[in-house]
Amino acid sequence: MNRTFTEPSLHQLYADYFPIGAAVNPRTIRQQEALIAHHFNSITAENEMKFISVHPDPDRYTFERADELMAFAERHGLKMRGHTLVWHNQTSGWLFEDKIGGRVSREELLRRMKEHIDTVVGRYRGRIYAWDVVNEVIADEGEELLRRSLWTEIAGDSFIAKAFEYAHAADPEAELFYNDYNESNPHKREKIYRLLKSLIEQGVPIHGFGMQAHWNIYDPSIDEIRAAIERYASLGLKLQLTELDISVFAFDDRRTDLKEPTAEMLKLQEARYEDIFKLLIEYRDVITGVTFWGTADDYTWLDHFPVRGRKNWPLLFDTRQEPKNAYWRVANLVLKQP
Repeated sequence: MNRTFTEPSLHQLYADYFPIGAAVNPRTIRQQEALIAHHFNSITAENEMKFISVHPDPDRYTFERADELMAFAERHGLKMRGHTLVWHNQTSGWLFEDKIGGRVSREELLRRMKEHIDTVVGRYRGRIYAWDVVNEVIADEGEELLRRSLWTEIAGDSFIAKAFEYAHAADPEAELFYNDYNESNPHKREKIYRLLKSLIEQGVPIHGFGMQAHWNIYDPSIDEIRAAIERYASLGLKLQLTELDISVFAFDDRRTDLKEPTAEMLKLQEARYEDIFKLLIEYRDVITGVTFWGTADDYTWLDHFPVRGRKNWPLLFDTRQEPKNAYWRVANLVLKQP
C-alpha cells in the first residue's frame, strides 16, 4: 500500500453518479490492493461466492476465501456485491443427485437451494448490499425463453422466483438482481425483458437487473446499449453494469500472435469507454452501479478465453497497473464538467 497515485480516484470522480466497482479474487486483493483501494468503492467476488466455491459437499461449506474478500472490503470501507447464488455453471454436481446417483426430486432441489441461500446470504446479512440471485438463465438463440439446464429439467421455471423469495427472506434489506450477458442484443434483450416483467407481475422481490456488459471494441453499438437501458428501465428496476470490460478483439477474432494491443485497438477502446460512460452519465437516474470485471490488465479472465494462449487488455489500467488513455477519457468526462 505504499504506492503514490498522481491520477484522481475514479470512484471519487463519479461520486455524484454511481459507485465504481471491480471484481476481485484472493490474488488480486494482494497484488492490486493499492489500486483497488484508490480507484474503487465497491467489489464483487469473481468466483469465491459461487456455489461450488462455498458449498462443495452436501454438509460442508468453505467460506475461507469469501470471508477474506469480505474482510478486505470492510477494511477499506468498500461496498460489497454478492455473486452469485443460482447458476447452471460452477454449481456442485451433488446438488442435483439423490443418494443413489439419480435425479433429485423437485421438492428436494428447492429445499437444498433454500438451505444454501439461507446459509450464504445469512452469513453476510447486512454486510453485502446487493446479490446477483439468479445468473444467465435466458437462452441465447431460438424462441425458447430459458436455457436448458438441470434447474429447468428438475424444477421447471419456478426455481427462479423461488430463489428471489428465499434470498429476500434471508436478508430483507439486500438489493436482489437478475444478471445476464448479451443483454444489449435485441433478440436476447426482449427475452430478458419478458422474464423480468413476468417476475414483477408475480410479485417476486426483484429490485434490479445486472447488465454484464462483456463488450468489445466493435459491439454492441451505443444505440443498442441505449435501447437496452431504456427497455429494462421501463420496468422500474434499478440497473447496474455488473461485469464491464471491453475486449480488444472482435467476437470472431481468433488470432493469437499479438504480444501487446495495437495502437488502433487502444484508440478504439478509448473511444468505446468514453462513449459508454457518456451514456451512463446520461442515464445516471437508473444506473446505480458500474462494476468492472477486473481491475488492471495484468490479470483478466479474458486471458486465454475464449482463445487459449491469447492475452487480452480489456480494462482501464495496464499490465503495470498504470492508467491507460482509456482511463483519462473516462475521467475527463467529469473532470471537464463545470
